[in-house]
Amino acid sequence: MSERLIYLPLGGAGEVGMNCYVYGYGPQDAERLIVVDLGVTFPDMDGSPGVDLILPDLAWLEERKAMIDGVFITHAHEDHVGAVGHTFEKLGAPIFTRAFTANIARRKLEEFGIGPEAVTTVSRYPEVVEVGPFKVSFVPVSHSIPESSGLLIETPAGRVFHTGDFKLDETPGVGEPFEPALFEDIAKGGIKALICDSTNVFTRKEGRSEATVGPEIEALVSEAEGMVVATTFASNIARVKTLAEAGERAGRSVCLLGRAMRRMVEAGIETGVLTDFPNVVSPEKAQDIPRGNLMLLVTGSQGERRAASAQLANGKYRGLQMKEGDTFLFSSKTIPGNERGVIRVINAFSEMGVDVVDEHSGGHYHVSGHANRPDLERMHALLEPQFIVPMHGEHRHLREHAKVAEAGGRASVVAVNGTMVDLAGNAPRVVGYVETGRTYLDGSTQIGALDGVVRDRIRMALNGHVMVSVILEDDEPVGEPWCEVMGLAETGSSNAPLIDVLEEDLNQFMMRASAKTLRDDGKLEEELRRITRHTTQSELGKKPEVTVVLSRLG
Repeated sequence: MSERLIYLPLGGAGEVGMNCYVYGYGPQDAERLIVVDLGVTFPDMDGSPGVDLILPDLAWLEERKAMIDGVFITHAHEDHVGAVGHTFEKLGAPIFTRAFTANIARRKLEEFGIGPEAVTTVSRYPEVVEVGPFKVSFVPVSHSIPESSGLLIETPAGRVFHTGDFKLDETPGVGEPFEPALFEDIAKGGIKALICDSTNVFTRKEGRSEATVGPEIEALVSEAEGMVVATTFASNIARVKTLAEAGERAGRSVCLLGRAMRRMVEAGIETGVLTDFPNVVSPEKAQDIPRGNLMLLVTGSQGERRAASAQLANGKYRGLQMKEGDTFLFSSKTIPGNERGVIRVINAFSEMGVDVVDEHSGGHYHVSGHANRPDLERMHALLEPQFIVPMHGEHRHLREHAKVAEAGGRASVVAVNGTMVDLAGNAPRVVGYVETGRTYLDGSTQIGALDGVVRDRIRMALNGHVMVSVILEDDEPVGEPWCEVMGLAETGSSNAPLIDVLEEDLNQFMMRASAKTLRDDGKLEEELRRITRHTTQSELGKKPEVTVVLSRLG
């Protein structure tokens, strides 16, 4: 039986976030496997109310736990490393990554009582990690977080380059610059398949360097009258440093607000990737500094309700508050889906008289961490792969990237989550499909997307809930049914209290119900539920979720 070299995305292909990719080599259905990235995505109130985190469904991997030789994490963004603690016991495989990401991964594992030895720190290319039939090297790429890496994966069937998230930035400020000569050197050994980031494929201008942002921010901070507050992705410590340095040069004391911001800066300093960071003051000391001499760097660039920016928008955070004449800077781009949260924060600040500067201000204060179309084309040309498989993007991104690859004379295929592609031949070939989905972290419990918990929660949110209680003794009603109503108007079309109308209709049914129905719990519950929904529909135009509680005495 001939060996296959398979690529299988379980998250991150056909969506932005929750990245998880599998590579395998060996006979069909007996391949040895490695996993690249274990990320999370974040819930929203529309589709996943009450959920804390969303993880990839790893059922396919769990069934093949004994075949997994290692987990490789490309960088420390939550959508690539956020699930390591939640999934470690399920997969049972050693984790390999570079120092900064290892620091973040170990902190996450520590929350689950897992020791630091679960993560092996690896140096940059040309160091090689050998696991099973794979030889894996971490090749530095520039991105919006330090020590991001692409992976050079060498197998008996050929060499694969997995870009991870990347941009072409030769002056990134913090982290390693893009090195064209390094990629030209790697290409000399031949690249069979390039598995490539697709996020910015629709942006037709070359990407800008992080170095272009600093002067713009410095000018803004220097000209501001009152207090300046700036937010960015906490993980973008190059930007955090740029913001802090702008504040320092403008004669302002700098204060970090938000646990994630402090944690990332600490990790950068501990691992040596962040040096000469300006001195910062505590929130308590910041309260005594004149507003014109103060700059706050805060979490919450995506409008997250519990982050520091949203707390300031609500009034006060750690004793500090925004006032008329202050400036709030979003040094970030709003991720699609987060617009409402960001707009809510902007409007709250506007009502306070705060001047808000965001991505619509000409793009002067933020640059993307992902390669634009010309940069993708340059990466294609540098590595000269035999073929290209787009990843990391919604379906439209993957499809457009495949078109770009084919226009450049290289075969390509659109492979969304669950699509198994054999890379062993001269062109990518779809060889199967795996059922994929999502796992919800709901409080401290992981539940499947199809378990019905979130579906029921959505139904209750949309339709309200009625609980009907009935007591019977010797198959006869004891007293009248009573109802408890949640999420529904108190009065309906009859101008009587809804509960009174419901209880009257239910009591009428109980009085005329046959002995056979009163003996059959299932039939009785069904009728009580039907009457409740019918009455509520007549009164309010809503069909609520109904819970029936039957109690039998004796």
